[in-house]
Amino acid sequence: MTAYRIAAIPGDGIGREVLPAARSVLDAACAAHGLELSYQTFDWSCDRYLREGAMMPPDALEQLREFDAIFLGAVGDPRVPDHVSLWGLLIPIRQRFRQYVNLRPIRVLDGLPSPVRACAEHPVDLVVVRENVEGEYTELGGRFGRGFGDELATQQAIFTRSGITRIVDYALELAAARRRLLTSATKSNGIIHTLVFWDEIVAERAAAHPDITVKSELIDALCAKLVLEPHTFDVIVGSNLFGDILGDVAAAVAGSIGVAPSGNLNPEREYPSMFEPVHGSAPDIAGRGIANPLGAIWAGAMMLDHLGHPDAGASVVGAISRVLADSETRTPDLGGRASTAEFAGEVRGALSP
Repeated sequence: MTAYRIAAIPGDGIGREVLPAARSVLDAACAAHGLELSYQTFDWSCDRYLREGAMMPPDALEQLREFDAIFLGAVGDPRVPDHVSLWGLLIPIRQRFRQYVNLRPIRVLDGLPSPVRACAEHPVDLVVVRENVEGEYTELGGRFGRGFGDELATQQAIFTRSGITRIVDYALELAAARRRLLTSATKSNGIIHTLVFWDEIVAERAAAHPDITVKSELIDALCAKLVLEPHTFDVIVGSNLFGDILGDVAAAVAGSIGVAPSGNLNPEREYPSMFEPVHGSAPDIAGRGIANPLGAIWAGAMMLDHLGHPDAGASVVGAISRVLADSETRTPDLGGRASTAEFAGEVRGALSP
């Protein structure tokens, strides 16, 4: 039996509920495919920050380095500013482990109607590829003159040739394996240095792939088209900020942000990759046992695929699809009454024998 070591970080809020539910599905799928996931759970969270003044211990990244993958629940608590919790856990992991690809698959699944009318007429199956370690999300900048009328703040975006090249190459390779259509998100008409640079490198890399249709769309128009015509997109690549926004818009188009998974990937596999649902910690429903575990389950399927077992991952996604298409079991966010555990149990029961 092939075994993998997984670092489990339930985090905050509903992360503590959806992660165990997802693990129960993954364990069942792995048992059927001759795999074993051995978990070590870390209590790194906003609760820890409130107790000890830090989201993680000083040697957290050294501890995580030895695992095959990281499985994250959610991060965030109303008692802790979001920038403190995000920069105290999620972003350091992404940056230190060079998880420069944030992959967000988006599908409108049978049995989960989209709020977008066009999705009833056309299948929607797209992927948002987000640059995940530089761009607009950096620590460079600062505040000056705090408390005075002329107080100012600066934030510096970083776009490197190597960073843009590797994310665009990844997106092109993904498009080549799919429908050979790549859309690049930009705003180079208004942001004249970083995003003109982005456009230039996209054009350079696209020239080596004449079999792939590559087009650039201004981010505002792209968001509108993603809502009006989601079926016309295949692979979308964007900077850290643009990819973040587009991923959430696309998840809403698919019916609920609660169903959306994501993977933070180090494609070279020099460091562990991290998998998480897109939804947040949802403190308003935390502790009630009604959170939707679908995004976490799907993120777990992505983890199995990344570990080299696409059949096991596909069996989990297939089970999700069968439950939504053939069952009335739904958590409250999807209009049902099922608990987190009940929905996960339904997915386990739908796994192919």
